[in-house]
Amino acid sequence: MNKLTQRRRRPASWLNLHELAALTSAFLRKNTVFVIALAAAAITSIIVPPDMEYISYFDPRTLTCLFCTLAVICALRRIHFFSAAAEKIISLTSNLRNSVIALVYITFIGSMLIANDMALITFLPLGFIVLERTNNQKYMAYVFILQNIAANLGGMVTPFGNPQNLYLYSYFNIPTGEFMLTMLPPFVLAVTLITACCFAVPKAALVYDGETHAMPKARLALYLALFALAIVVVFRVIPYQIGLILIPLVMMFADRKSLADVDYALLGTFVCFFIFSGNVSRMDAVRVVMETLLEKSTLLFSSLSCQFISNVPSAVLLSKFTDNYRELLYGVNVGGCGTLIASLASLITFREYLAHNPGCAKKYIVLFSVMNFAFFGILLGFCFLIK
Repeated sequence: MNKLTQRRRRPASWLNLHELAALTSAFLRKNTVFVIALAAAAITSIIVPPDMEYISYFDPRTLTCLFCTLAVICALRRIHFFSAAAEKIISLTSNLRNSVIALVYITFIGSMLIANDMALITFLPLGFIVLERTNNQKYMAYVFILQNIAANLGGMVTPFGNPQNLYLYSYFNIPTGEFMLTMLPPFVLAVTLITACCFAVPKAALVYDGETHAMPKARLALYLALFALAIVVVFRVIPYQIGLILIPLVMMFADRKSLADVDYALLGTFVCFFIFSGNVSRMDAVRVVMETLLEKSTLLFSSLSCQFISNVPSAVLLSKFTDNYRELLYGVNVGGCGTLIASLASLITFREYLAHNPGCAKKYIVLFSVMNFAFFGILLGFCFLIK
């Protein structure tokens, strides 16, 4: 009996198990962050069993904004919007360094206007295309991390630039002018540091390697209008429920494949992380430690708290134990730099990088940690001087 006959006579169950194992392995490689978040949520759910308080963990506005933005971004990608935008950046900039500066500053400004996570979802694909089409993929990790830092720190100067800012701005009823003046000094330092890092990229000439793209004007106008609607939802001009109804409804008729292309694993990662951070904040040992440490230094321990339970949960949790909102603002904004989980926006960048560079997680995490902890240390020291 030859090998081909043996292969044909293998039981269907063996084939199914083999295929299932291959699919499972591919899923784990593609969705490593989601699997880790799911495991963390499951483990903490054993310590804090599910109850009605779990409902309060979730931020439906954030999840809605993420979903709507992802859907529109998928639609724009399908009509080659980002390819065309990348071509424009390449044509307007004379070299690689200028292109990187443009990408980082777009992300920086975007985070001030539409929040850090939305800015990354919007502009990371642009960074990928610029680097990929000019054969500069070796700088992708560095540029992505710079865009990530720009998104996390660019949003610190406005009340709506980061979710934790919006929460503290409302919770402590901070006057807008006072808020912006408080955050302006570390913001200026962050701009200076990020710009300096951009100059580490060489002034290599850009050679575009790819076809040019023409976009259908009607679809472009429709998708940009939907993107504007998503931004209006982010700004809380209209209820998020309207965006959740209108955007998917229009997409069903305009391009339903875009809805299928949405990164639902990323949404799942956020859901799992909400559960994890919510459970951690309810652990009595954690709360006792937080109360004790905040009495010693709100700035230091709020920033360190972000490294373990992220900046948004830290802001919500610690606001209950201190009135020192100035140091708390510094801590939860600067604390967004550091570990991968210090800011949920960093998970977006990590997933986007792995999508284009599977198997390079270790290399990315090492560079991410070095750069982020450098920013964290410098900015934290500066905040201690001005607090």
